[in-house]
Amino acid sequence: MKLHYTTPANKWTEALPLGNGRLGAMVFGGIETERLQLNEDTLWSGEPKDTTNPNAQKVLPEIRELINQGNFVEADELCKQAMGPYTQSYMPMGDLFIHFYHGALANNYERQLDLETATSVVRYRIGTTTYTRTCFISSPDNVVVLRIEADRQGMISFKANLSSPLRSQTTVELGRHIIKGQAPLHVDPNYYRDKEQPIQYGDGGIRFDGRIGVKLDGGIHSVNHDGLHVEGASSVTLIFSGATSFNGYDRNPFTEGVEPSSLAESYLNAAHNLSYTELLGKHISDYKRLYNRVELDLGGCDDNESIPTDKRILEYGAKDRKLVELLFQFGRYLLISSSRPGTQAANLQGIWNQETRPPWSANYTLNINTQMNYWLAEVCNLSECHKPLLEFIRNLSESGSKTALVNYGARGWVAHHNSDIWCQTAPVGDYGDGDPVWASWFVAGAWLSQHLWEHYAFSGDVTYLRETGYPIMKEAALFCLDWLCEEPDGYLVTSPSTSPEHKFVTSDRQLAAVSKGTTMDILLIEELFTNCIQAASLLNVDMELREEFKAAVNKLRPYTISKDGHLQEWFLDFEDEDIHHRHVSHLYGVYPGYLFTERKRPELYEATKKSLERRSDTGMGWSLAWKINLWARFGDGDRALKLIDRILNLVREEDTADYNSMGIYPNLLDVGPPFQIDGNFGFTAGIAEMLMQSHTDAIRLIPALPIEWPSGSVKGLRARNGFEVGFTWRQNKVERVNIYSALGKVCRVRMDCQMAVLAEGQAVQIKQLEDGIISFPTTIGANYTIETSHCE
Repeated sequence: MKLHYTTPANKWTEALPLGNGRLGAMVFGGIETERLQLNEDTLWSGEPKDTTNPNAQKVLPEIRELINQGNFVEADELCKQAMGPYTQSYMPMGDLFIHFYHGALANNYERQLDLETATSVVRYRIGTTTYTRTCFISSPDNVVVLRIEADRQGMISFKANLSSPLRSQTTVELGRHIIKGQAPLHVDPNYYRDKEQPIQYGDGGIRFDGRIGVKLDGGIHSVNHDGLHVEGASSVTLIFSGATSFNGYDRNPFTEGVEPSSLAESYLNAAHNLSYTELLGKHISDYKRLYNRVELDLGGCDDNESIPTDKRILEYGAKDRKLVELLFQFGRYLLISSSRPGTQAANLQGIWNQETRPPWSANYTLNINTQMNYWLAEVCNLSECHKPLLEFIRNLSESGSKTALVNYGARGWVAHHNSDIWCQTAPVGDYGDGDPVWASWFVAGAWLSQHLWEHYAFSGDVTYLRETGYPIMKEAALFCLDWLCEEPDGYLVTSPSTSPEHKFVTSDRQLAAVSKGTTMDILLIEELFTNCIQAASLLNVDMELREEFKAAVNKLRPYTISKDGHLQEWFLDFEDEDIHHRHVSHLYGVYPGYLFTERKRPELYEATKKSLERRSDTGMGWSLAWKINLWARFGDGDRALKLIDRILNLVREEDTADYNSMGIYPNLLDVGPPFQIDGNFGFTAGIAEMLMQSHTDAIRLIPALPIEWPSGSVKGLRARNGFEVGFTWRQNKVERVNIYSALGKVCRVRMDCQMAVLAEGQAVQIKQLEDGIISFPTTIGANYTIETSHCE
């Protein structure tokens, strides 16, 4: 499980990512000059402000009337009057450069990222001396550590200095080389080009502090404003610490912020008191506690592991099953590295960004991308890494309650398609510049609430559900109740309503975005109401409200199958702007939702499948990842494998001028294009979904296994109801299953073969249910083995 290369990175998309959830670094591995591009997860432009728009409530009745009249283009235009400002942007902190004095010509060069230890290693030889650099970012100690070693004494000499593209200056304090700076008060999105000053500084915004300390074995060092200078050392440990004044989404970071200098120094001072061996040991122990939970073997051979990763992608793609395993575990590695308890939720780029105007502001895009970041969290045994998103949703619910009331006169809370660290919940668009096709989408709260329910479904944490999950879900559902409009035929629809980022063709051949009752809206609301009913029943609360939710579910506009047999995306059978559109929002009911299954609503399930076929196998990385998960739910592993092969396509940075470029960069990061991390996370979720599913009333094993993966094993996947599952398969048949029960619930597994269930070697009585499902009782903390024979 290593990414490895024989040359340094020339571009950011070739550098290797490290992170601890709060700090991030892209390691370039240069010979004469090493570059670590640095990020801190709370370093954003802007500060808290009111983004509501009271005018939205005034124009809402007119928008709805235009929609009822079929004047969709006019409704689009009027929706612009309901918009708020654009979100703010995630900022780079800067760079740590190390300028070595040994020259640039080297032999035997290698650099690697070891996923099993979360360390980056660079090694090369100059003359008779071998130099080794090991870098990691410690979560226990909250610092970046760079160890520089030579196999001959006194051969290490360099200058290290910090710089930043933000307003900043370097200084010396306490023997540290320090950079202090300030983030902009405002940054326009990279696609918004109408203003002369897209980046604006002022008296406010987030302040930041970054500093480096040093520990030497031999040699001497000195510090000045130019940097940290080392001469004649045998080994060196550089320690970087960074912090910002961010003190919460609703507090001004300038007047109510924490002091970043004291915070950064406290981290650095504590780490400085530990040896390198202690720092490394604590880091690896902490990381392995998460990473080692899941193992995957797709049965491939190790013959290609000596080939540099970029060349291996280019030559083999998905034919190399070990490469598929590598990309699967890389997704888990990235989530561990960008989302830890107490940190911010992973944004569009995780925590890795070098641009002051990053693509799409590197913000939280809530109409697919933020959610996709966390599809793998529960099933791939990283429930702790889900918590930053759950906390972000809690904050959004507080901010969104004001937006719901001011913008729409509604109860509960609302969020739209974009947000940021300040938890903006108003529709974006600079109060009229945005396009309703993405801005006028009102059900992000419903989608995000699925994550609250799923966290409970996997963990069984009733206390969490009672105190946090259900109250937020309920408030999102109350907004939906108020947002729904009753049609003359008695059905309830949303209005205005869009299918995210996809337009339709009107009867007079114009393009429009806004209509009413789009399929995705109805799917999200039905699922939210259903989950709220289950949660309230479990908690024995809100009996009257449960009945209100049930009544609303029964009145939601029915889903429609088009004349061509596919699931209709809009309330009318409009012509698509693009039948191959990257978003497949109306297919939510199959994945990540659960409303349409082969046994439950089979006609809609088949219509959804036809819609997916119609969309085709094209798209950006995240779109392909969503389709992998969908084909897994449809049980078509071979079709999913074709998409895996499309993702395992090497793309160079210069190729991404083509908006349809798809694949991964040399460092395995997903091509949006440009880089978006959601494709990596969605890919990993898709592999898990191909191997195990638990969204129905039973655990299903290898439900979408490609023919080309005839034998293999997986360990540590999590199923709903608190089960941890591992199994082997041979000749495309499940052979042996191990299940750990964390909650002691009844276990249901779909097994198309004869079997015996054992607990500690003793037989367990099983019930044979319909559709090949077996059921058996479990006790908390017990392990169960299913031994199979005569599989169909």
